[in-house]
Parts: sequence; C-alpha cells; structure tokens
Amino acid sequence: MSRFSQKVLGIVLKIPLRRTMTYKEVAVLAGRPKAYRAVGNILNKNKDSKVPCHRVIRSDGGIGGYNRGKDAKVRILKKEGIW
Repeated sequence: MSRFSQKVLGIVLKIPLRRTMTYKEVAVLAGRPKAYRAVGNILNKNKDSKVPCHRVIRSDGGIGGYNRGKDAKVRILKKEGIW
C-alpha cells in the first residue's frame, strides 16, 4: 500500500461519528489537494470495515460512490443521523 493510501485511510479513520468530509478535504489533508479522484479510488478498494469510507461525500453534497453500493452508503449515513 502506498504512503498516500495509508494517509488517506488514516484520515478517514479519524472522521467522527455523525460527521462527513469531502473527497477533496481528505486529499488536502493527505497532502495532495488535486488527488480527490485518487482518494475515491483508494476508498473504493478498501475492504477494512473499520474504515468509515461511507463518511466521505462529494464536494457538491452528493453521496458519491461506495464499494458496498450507494444504497448501503445512504442507509448507513441515515442510521448515523447524517443523511
């Protein structure tokens, strides 16, 4: 796993319950502000259920993708009181 991937997953692990971040915010914190698509790809490949990938959304407020399906992402976000 690349250092950038490790940074991204580490940042996402720290997103508190009932909070979200955008792919762009994660990219900025990981030190590569224009790599928001790469952030999405990293999260899409993640299989560790401890990493709350569902808490990362699009900058325009859209849901974005999720490796377990968008319906699952919406369901989890609603359960957490976010969506």
